[in-house]
Amino acid sequence: MTTPIRAAAPTADPTDTDFDAVVVGAGFAGLYSLHKLRNEQGLRVRVLEKGSGVGGTWFFNRYPGAKSDTESFVYRYSFDDDLLREYDWTTRYLEQEDILAYIHHVVERYDLMKDIRLDTEVTGAAWDESRDRWTVRTAAGEEFTCTYLVNGLGLLAKTNMPDIPGMDHFEGRLVHTNAWPEDLDVAGKRVGVIGTGSTGTQFIIAAAKTAENLTVFQRSPQYCVPSGNGPVDPAEVASVAFGFEESAIEAGSVTEEQRRQVFQQAWDRGNGFHFMFGTFSDIATNPEANEAAATFIRSKIAEIVEDPETARALTPTEPYAKRPLCNEGYYETFNRDNVSLVPVKENPIVRITPRGVRTADGVEHEVDILVFATGFDAVDGNYRAMDLRGRGGLHINEHWADAPTSYLGITTANFPNMFMILGPNGPFTNLLPSIETQVEYVAELIESAVARGRAVVEATSEAETGWTATCEEIAHMTLFPKTASWIFGANIPGKKRTVMFFLGGLGMYRQILADVRENGYRGLRITEPARAAVA
Repeated sequence: MTTPIRAAAPTADPTDTDFDAVVVGAGFAGLYSLHKLRNEQGLRVRVLEKGSGVGGTWFFNRYPGAKSDTESFVYRYSFDDDLLREYDWTTRYLEQEDILAYIHHVVERYDLMKDIRLDTEVTGAAWDESRDRWTVRTAAGEEFTCTYLVNGLGLLAKTNMPDIPGMDHFEGRLVHTNAWPEDLDVAGKRVGVIGTGSTGTQFIIAAAKTAENLTVFQRSPQYCVPSGNGPVDPAEVASVAFGFEESAIEAGSVTEEQRRQVFQQAWDRGNGFHFMFGTFSDIATNPEANEAAATFIRSKIAEIVEDPETARALTPTEPYAKRPLCNEGYYETFNRDNVSLVPVKENPIVRITPRGVRTADGVEHEVDILVFATGFDAVDGNYRAMDLRGRGGLHINEHWADAPTSYLGITTANFPNMFMILGPNGPFTNLLPSIETQVEYVAELIESAVARGRAVVEATSEAETGWTATCEEIAHMTLFPKTASWIFGANIPGKKRTVMFFLGGLGMYRQILADVRENGYRGLRITEPARAAVA
């Protein structure tokens, strides 16, 4: 395991609490924000990170099998050509330790650590209209002030732990994958895992190889394609393009046999995103094209899984319209003698007992370790968990009473000088390119505001309403709303299902940002200090 970077003494007075910008979170978004604002724009910046090491998601998610399911050449920064050339990758997908090592390299390369405060959890922030400043509070009772507040809170960071009766009485180890203890080893243990999303499927594949037995409690079966993971040679690293070209061919324009050949080639190649977007152009929008892709994956499940009943339970019936998953042998894992499947929609979990999990059929599944791979309260969860207040003391939960909203996924009305990286209705794409796009735009806005005497930047309510409508319109042109997915908040009991992403692609999103810029930052009110009116 890579040793976490610890905070070094900053060059400025370590007791300083007043900054041009405070950045919350030291993941990919927060680190790049620090580099842009401090190294390139010369601002005084402090990053506040609740963890004892940098890395965000990749610091906390240390569960067996943790890796990116985005290919290595995309899961890295692209802002520095020298960094791209000099830091190579050796496998098609990066393990958690490799990603953390890369993050540490970036921190050291750009001398970021001196302005990062670790073990500093932000619990609230309030806008002071009399001074046009933010006051940021921490769990330890400290306060920091800043002109600009940049939130890199993480798209998938607020742990979702379901409330199941009896959890407090379990006598074994009960853990969530987002807080994996370094001393926990599943080898030779009886392990239960609840959840079969991206994290769950990764954990299941890895844990099955060493656990005495593994019981998988599945709520919803998943469409998974092979990842094609493996070593890459230096020639491939040197020649790879930064991304893949989406298909322009509609599924209905070719014969059934040709479609199957295309799907088979994509299956052999691996990569869930490529299978969904690189095979045919209308899989996410055309029900017939989507069903063709779903039928192909279902046929593969039937081919791979030896037990007919297990194969049936693993076979999805909903449209193929969730975040694409890929991994290394998920369906094959259920052919192992030490792996069993419990479909909990058919046989619900009744309670957690001291020795394991009891299901509705009366069976007690005894386990030594119970793992919750139940995901996150995505997008807005971390914001709502804070005491975050804008104009007139308006709480973020009041502003988002109906649903989390934003303008461009970056700002929200009545919260001046506050910026979000991967906020509500930001782009639904590979994360690193989206992060870079948004950080660069936010840095540009802050640079422009500073040049105008530290002007106040705020989205108008009209612009936010319009952007929400745009995101809803695009989402309903696709099949994604047809499924119960975390990308619409469906994984959180009681959470209103709502559109939380811009589904038009990164290219269109960048065009929109450019158009906003070229039209004088349309939709943003940029006002001289201490004169900003309520949006």
